[in-house]
Amino acid sequence: MTIMHRTNDTTYRLSSVPWRAGPISRRHALMGGAALLAGLGFSGNARAARTLNWIGWDGYQGDEVIGPFKKTHDLSVKFESLTDSGGTFTKLAAGAYRDYDLVVNDVPWIQRMGAAGICEFLDPGEFKETFDSFYPQFQPPFAPLTWEGKTTGLPTRWGWVGVNINTKFSDPDDWTSYAPVFDPKNKDKIGILDFGDWATFQVILYAGINPFKEMGSAELAEVRKVFRALFKNTRLITADLVQAQRTLLDGSALIFLAGGNYIASGLRKAGHMEMMSFVPEPINGLQQGVIWLEAAAVMKDASEPELAKGLIKHLVSEEAGRALAWTEWSACPVPNKHVAETLSAEQRKVIQTDDMWTYYERSLTYQVAPNIDDILAIWQEELSAG
Repeated sequence: MTIMHRTNDTTYRLSSVPWRAGPISRRHALMGGAALLAGLGFSGNARAARTLNWIGWDGYQGDEVIGPFKKTHDLSVKFESLTDSGGTFTKLAAGAYRDYDLVVNDVPWIQRMGAAGICEFLDPGEFKETFDSFYPQFQPPFAPLTWEGKTTGLPTRWGWVGVNINTKFSDPDDWTSYAPVFDPKNKDKIGILDFGDWATFQVILYAGINPFKEMGSAELAEVRKVFRALFKNTRLITADLVQAQRTLLDGSALIFLAGGNYIASGLRKAGHMEMMSFVPEPINGLQQGVIWLEAAAVMKDASEPELAKGLIKHLVSEEAGRALAWTEWSACPVPNKHVAETLSAEQRKVIQTDDMWTYYERSLTYQVAPNIDDILAIWQEELSAG
């Protein structure tokens, strides 16, 4: 088994505050080949009248996404790349929220901003037109972005984590569950994309355990057994997206766990429609996939709160949604229901819009797992033992 370790030391770093500083993000690996921008230049005039300070995932700051908003409002955007979802939350909660007007992060961390008192709660009435443009699944009350009945942010882009295979080498009918990853005949044919906690979820769900609920000692013991069995068949564990994609393309691995639609879609977008990303059916009522979801929020005491709210409305608009759904590196669904209507049949096929709600229903929405420290410790122990 080949293990490609990250060089970023945040992979399994634990926070000194009640929330864990999460592992390196999938987008950080996804965008790792791109230059990280410290800020964007002015649009239009040589000197813009106002500036928004923003921290978020790469891709959102692109001119095709926010250029129209900047031009309309004679605005400069100072953007900082987010590379660690939990670590960024910890940083903001420690007081850095005062340095920004806006944040785009994974949903559980946006929700926890409400508990930490560092976000501006949004008035659903003020965003009624925006919510009306959303698919019903994301309209209020949307629990993952609610804290004590108040709205902490708006969803911006999403997808699923389940099975990723190349149909040239693997039959989709063989993957009605994750059972084949444990089959001895598939020894040295299983790949794992090592995006921290994301790498653990599917096989925990297959074992009949909900990773987002508190676990007892018996469940943690079962998690250890499942990890041990998984590593016996694993060919490659890597955080290198390109290496994972190459291994799927040449058939070296039959499947890559933790490789969601954000991985397969990039290959499909490049013409490799043999790549499939899907979620197996629930087992005994327990979903077998995990929904990843990004969201935007306004910081408490933001210097430009109205502009920040306006930018959020823009990010989830049809215009910006088209750009977010079809980036250089991936092609993913967005909450705005009108975006898919404007895409070509080929684009919708790449994004898998015909099947996305099936995979949504077969998945749990990502949360910070209560036992994540235990889970990652067991993962590391079994990995080292193997």
